[in-house]
Amino acid sequence: MGLIAFLKTQFIVHLLIGFVFVVSGLIINFVQLCTLILWPINKQFYRRVNCRLAYSLWSQLVMLLEWWSGTECTLFSDQATVDKFGKEHVIIILNHNFEIDFLCGWTMTERFGVLGSSKVLAKKELLYVPLIGWTWYFLEIVFCKRKWEEDRDTVIEGLRCLSDYPEYMWFLLYCEGTRFTETKHRISMEVAESKGLPKLKYHLLPRTKGFTTAVQCLRGTVSAVYDVTLNFRGNKNPSLLGILYGKKYEADMCVRRFPLEDIPVDEKEAANWLHKLYQEKDALQEMYNQEGIFPGQQLKPPRRPWTLLNFLFWATVLLSPLFTFGFGIFASGSPLLILAFLGFVGAASFGVRRLIGVTEIEKGSSYGNQEFKKKE
Repeated sequence: MGLIAFLKTQFIVHLLIGFVFVVSGLIINFVQLCTLILWPINKQFYRRVNCRLAYSLWSQLVMLLEWWSGTECTLFSDQATVDKFGKEHVIIILNHNFEIDFLCGWTMTERFGVLGSSKVLAKKELLYVPLIGWTWYFLEIVFCKRKWEEDRDTVIEGLRCLSDYPEYMWFLLYCEGTRFTETKHRISMEVAESKGLPKLKYHLLPRTKGFTTAVQCLRGTVSAVYDVTLNFRGNKNPSLLGILYGKKYEADMCVRRFPLEDIPVDEKEAANWLHKLYQEKDALQEMYNQEGIFPGQQLKPPRRPWTLLNFLFWATVLLSPLFTFGFGIFASGSPLLILAFLGFVGAASFGVRRLIGVTEIEKGSSYGNQEFKKKE
């Protein structure tokens, strides 16, 4: 094992990476709070500033995927579609099977210059997660409780507010509503059978309300829907902890572009269009499991250096005083100060682990586990 590979497995290194992410995130959140004074003066300038602040935080996670673990992401699409990446507002539909599916999406948004302006329809609980939810709040992310009767007005208002967004945005929808598990899949297919819908093998039954509402509210703003089907070579099931330990994965993403004018305006027809799309996604996953490849031209957009340079900037700014402070504590010989410092390290470790826990499948929400669901 080489020195770098050895360092990637060491807890203290993980703790330092976590320290940089958390402290830089708190600084960024504070600066975002200060930018609120810009909103009544120049809303679009406020948005541009916050896109760049968000980039400075999210790109640290992308750095872990691209540079720390060396994970490779291959696109299966066509050149005409890829040529439009980063040059139009779009809705992204992504399967929700893996702990790091969001991170694979982020690495593509970074490579095409829309990481800071990327959006998502997120569950309300994430709003209260430090760094993640706080940053999203300033980015005007649309949050929902996943109860349509309560969410309808909030979601519609949030989506309509994005209609004049000044930077190209990719709006991510997890139409399945929650991560895939065998229990949720079994229950979901019972619902599909009760509604007379074709069963899916690799996906949960898509929830159509969020999709049809997003298409309706963003018509005239977004140009297309990108359907993204993600899988990993070697039947791997990657995790954020694995990335932190430097494990390299190979992600394959099949991307298909559907012009928005091809999607029905009628809500019921648009819902049927989404169900048909998921049947096609299921067929794509079946093909991948059998042949180990998606259809389409293979493209590997090059990673950019900005994520690495951004992390090195924050590491330089934050670790130098930390090392100086820690050395001073131990040099003082004071048991009380040393214990207090070790207590701080322990608390930081716990906090970082809790943040990682947000992505873990086994700690995911119970949404979708109910035996009976109301009809959408």
